[in-house]
Amino acid sequence: MDKSLITLDKGTNCSSWNYSGQRLATGSIDGTLAVFDSPELDSSAFTCTSRFKAHEVNIVKVVWVPPEFGDAVACICGDGTVSLWEEVEEDAQTVKWKLCKLFESNATQVLDLQFGISLTSLKMVTAYSDGHVKVYELLDPLELQKWQLQAEFQNVIDSVSTFEKPSCLSASISWNQQRGDSQPSTFALGFNSDLQQFNSSKVWEFDEAHQRWLPVAELALAGDKGDQVYAVAWAPNIGRPYEVVAVATPKGIAIWHLGLNPENDGRLSVEKVALLSGHEGEVWQMEWDMSGMTLATTGSDGVVRLWQSNLNGVWHEQAALET
Repeated sequence: MDKSLITLDKGTNCSSWNYSGQRLATGSIDGTLAVFDSPELDSSAFTCTSRFKAHEVNIVKVVWVPPEFGDAVACICGDGTVSLWEEVEEDAQTVKWKLCKLFESNATQVLDLQFGISLTSLKMVTAYSDGHVKVYELLDPLELQKWQLQAEFQNVIDSVSTFEKPSCLSASISWNQQRGDSQPSTFALGFNSDLQQFNSSKVWEFDEAHQRWLPVAELALAGDKGDQVYAVAWAPNIGRPYEVVAVATPKGIAIWHLGLNPENDGRLSVEKVALLSGHEGEVWQMEWDMSGMTLATTGSDGVVRLWQSNLNGVWHEQAALET
C-alpha cells in the first residue's frame, strides 16, 4: 500500500533533499522556508521541525549547502535576491535558523544557484537573467557570511565578441562533484534565452595557474547550438574513463560522454551517445542516482521517468511514475 511520507504546506513550490542528513527543505510562494526531519535515519516518518518567514516575496528555489560546511540552505527569491540561512544552536535544547548572507540584485533575476567544493574552498555559482554567471568563494569555511566574488563572465565560447543583452527565462547549473586532489573545479551550464550563443550547455573549468574560468567543451552538435537548455545533470563517476552529462532541450534529453584529458587545444572531447524522448513538454529537473547509472527526469507532463543503459551502452526507459 502506498504511504505518504510528508505533507507539504499549501503554496509550496520548490524543495531540496539533503542526502547526508535525510532532511527536506521547502520554499513557498508566501516566502516561508520549512525544514522536515526524520527522527531516525531509517524512519519513514517526517515532521516539520522549522517553519519561518524567510522573505516577503516568493521563494523559487532552495539549495542545501554541502554538509561539510554545516546545516545551511540558500534561497532564490522572486525579487532577484539570494539569501543564505544557517541552523544554529542557541542552547543545548533549542536550534533556530539565522540569516547569514543576503546577495541583493538590482535589475537581474537569479535563475539558478549551485554549490561546488574545489581543491581549496567552497564555491557558489549563480546564473542570471541577463546571461551572466558569477562565481563566489567562501573565504572561511567556518564563517558562511564571508563570501568573495571570484569571477564574472558570460556563458559563451567566444568571450572577445560583444553580444546583445539576452533575456533568459531559466538556467541550469550542475557541478562535477569529484573531489580528487588533481582535479580542477568543473561545472556545466546552459540557458533558456532568446540569444543562441548563450543557450548551449558549456563545460567550465577553473585554470588554477591563471586563476580564471575557461570553457573547455560545448555539449551541442553543430545544428543544435541555438536550442534552449531546460536542465543539465552531471553524473557521479565511480570509475568510468569518461564523464557523463545529461542535457535536456526541446529535442529531448541528450546523454554526453566527456573526455577526462584535454586535447592539444585545451578542450575536452565530447560524444553524444543517446537522445531520450518520452516527456511531453519541457523537462524541468534531472537527478542521477549515487552510482551515476540511473537518471530520473520530470517535467511539465507531471511524469517521473527513470532511464538506464544496458551493458551494451543502449539507453532505455526503465520506468514511468505518474501522479
